[in-house]
Order: sequence, then structure tokens, then C-alpha cells
Amino acid sequence: MFIDSHCHLDRLNLSLHDNNLNNVIQAAADAKVDKLLCVSVTLADFPRMAEQTAHYANVLLTCGAHPLNQEDAIIPEQLLALSDNDRVIAIGETGLDYHYAPETKALQLDSFKKHIKVAKQLKKPLIIHTREAQEDTLALLRSEGAAEVGGILHCFTETWEMAKQAIELGFYISFSGIVTFKNATALREVAALVPDDKFLIETDSPYLAPVPYRGKENQPAYVVEVAKHLASIRGQSVEEIAKLSSDNFNRLFKL
Repeated sequence: MFIDSHCHLDRLNLSLHDNNLNNVIQAAADAKVDKLLCVSVTLADFPRMAEQTAHYANVLLTCGAHPLNQEDAIIPEQLLALSDNDRVIAIGETGLDYHYAPETKALQLDSFKKHIKVAKQLKKPLIIHTREAQEDTLALLRSEGAAEVGGILHCFTETWEMAKQAIELGFYISFSGIVTFKNATALREVAALVPDDKFLIETDSPYLAPVPYRGKENQPAYVVEVAKHLASIRGQSVEEIAKLSSDNFNRLFKL
């Protein structure tokens, strides 16, 4: 069985699925994907996301605001209240993105700190987005004591050196469909090096559909393609990748 450790079910174009989320969940089940982590990108949209997925016992949630969504200031009390819910197993996604929005660096840093504080209060792991912000991401994880809760560097595209340092802080490294892309040679080299007990797989759907679905909308069922490519990269069977990544997910979230 597989676990999609990062997807955005509320961002799917359901018109491609007969306007029914059941069809997406069933396609995942048919592909032997038995758990999905649906990740929040704004606090304003969280209640709708929670309601939309409420009927699916295998869909777990996170609560937080993506670093590129800085229109509304993060109010820690609001984040704390929304996240204090049994269905919410992680805080985020949060982090830093200097590739698309370096001009909001100060806002991103402030938001990231607040997410870490709430994660520590609730003793829930963090879901981290980081792009072209390696030094600041690691520095903040250290200075704010994020190792107390750990978490995931999701959709990882950075260096092995960053991955090593994050792993030392208790974080897991999650690989998305990017690892299947033709030009992702450096990322595949990183994927080969991450220890068996520290990697996860994800789709980040509806974005970043893996080969052979590139160019189409992504969905949780396609996490199997990520597993197939990782198996080839790491010299392991698909079954081993499924078991190791699922065991890692369940260990991190104490499931």
C-alpha cells in the first residue's frame, strides 16, 4: 500500500472527475493508495477543505498558510484554534520561497516562526516548503527549536547538503513527480542518498504530474509513478519503496 504524503484535494479541477471527489479517492484506492495527507495553503480556505474531505476516513489534514500566500497576516491564535483538531496531524504548509517572492521575505520569516511556535504548542510535525532559501530555512528550524516536532521537507528540490542537515534535525525528505522529470538529474542523485528511514513520496496534486502523466492534472493515484521511479533510482523494488515510505509516514505521525 502507498501513502500520498502531500496533496491538495481542494485544488483539484473536479470537472475532470465528473464533479465528484469520490472518483479521485476511488482512483487512489484502486492504485493501492490507502492514506492521503491533504495540505492547507491558506487559513481562510481551511474550513472548506476540512468540510469537503470530512467523509473520508483515510484523508488526513494539515493546517497552515503557504509562504507565497501572504495576503492575510498569520494570527497564531487562529492557527492554533483551527489546528487543534484530531484530523489535523501537521502544521503547514509553511516555509520560505525566495524564488517566486523574495520581496515578501520578512513576511515569510514571520509567518514561518509563528507556524513553528504553534507546531511546538500542539506537538504536531511541520510541513515545510523551501525554495532557494536553504540557509534561512535551516537557520530558522534551528533557532526556533523545530527539531522538537520534526516534520517533512516536501517536494524536495534542494541539495544533498541541505537534506543531510534537515535529516539531522529530525526531518523527512519527500519526493514528488519532479524526480521523474528528464532534467532532474541532480535531484535523482539526492534521492539515491536519503536513508531508508527518512524518505516519503507525494504527488503535490493537482500540480507536478509525474511522467507518464506530465502535462495533465496530477492526482493521488499517480504517487505510484513516483514510487516506481524511486525504486529504479535506489535499486529497490516498488514494494520496498511502498513499505518504507508508508512506515516512515506512520512513524512520523505516530499512526
